[in-house]
Amino acid sequence: MPGSGWLGRLALGCLVTLAASVPARAQDKAVPPLVFTGIPDQDESRLVARFGKVAAYLEARLGVPVRYIPVKSYPAAVTAFTNGQVQLAWFGGFTGVQARKAVPGSQAIAQGAEDAAFKTYLIANDASGLKPGRDFPKDIAGKTFTFGARASTSGRLMPEYFIRQAFPGRSPDQVFPRVGFSGDHTRTIQLVQSGAFAVGAVDYSVWDLETKAGKVDRHAVTVIWESPAFPDYQWTVRGEVEQTYGAGFTDKLRNALTGITDPAILEPFGRSKFVPVTNAAYAPLLEVGRSTGLLD
Repeated sequence: MPGSGWLGRLALGCLVTLAASVPARAQDKAVPPLVFTGIPDQDESRLVARFGKVAAYLEARLGVPVRYIPVKSYPAAVTAFTNGQVQLAWFGGFTGVQARKAVPGSQAIAQGAEDAAFKTYLIANDASGLKPGRDFPKDIAGKTFTFGARASTSGRLMPEYFIRQAFPGRSPDQVFPRVGFSGDHTRTIQLVQSGAFAVGAVDYSVWDLETKAGKVDRHAVTVIWESPAFPDYQWTVRGEVEQTYGAGFTDKLRNALTGITDPAILEPFGRSKFVPVTNAAYAPLLEVGRSTGLLD
């Protein structure tokens, strides 16, 4: 039959192409997405924009699907990591300690260059009459005070530690007539700026970002004290990623994170770059957590 040879070759070619594509598609389906989250330390819309860029970057570098899921609280981030809902998380120092304690084999793999020597700012509403100084401001006693999230390193753990050092034998509830927990650093700034609380503890990098964004009224709220340095935020990954994505994946992920140079990704974090880190860097927070009774 005229043309039958051409039709036969076309059909055979289509079958070969189809057969070749099936294993590739099956292989794609066999690779689950790397799912990650981050503690909600700022406004949620800003977090989605920040982490969306990270997801796109990691997917291109790692060659596996990458997906970001938001969480509503610091404990929710730890829970998502603990139960395996996410394999990677951007934690604060203390939440990272909690997560790694709950998941043996998990590792801190990268931190911001600024996170090795992080700081808390104590900020005060100008109507409080409190003034900036180098020494811990003991005249905050008797003022209303707000922490950030209950599990925040720079917004709760370290400020409480410094308060207990300044007022031996007294808890924050015994130092201040009213103690609040704002939930995140952005909200802490808003509460102190509005006068809802006289004093608050805030992540210095969020303060700097909010100031640059024009969201801080410097006539209403002022930094009155800068804390000594402590380790803080980091990327932590579960150990089983090696079985899921292949041997050496943890190193590949670390290299991808520390290889970020795009200011569009780094600036929303308030970081100049990410650098390698290990669990050992956060040993001081274990001791502080135990001394304040915040870590079992």
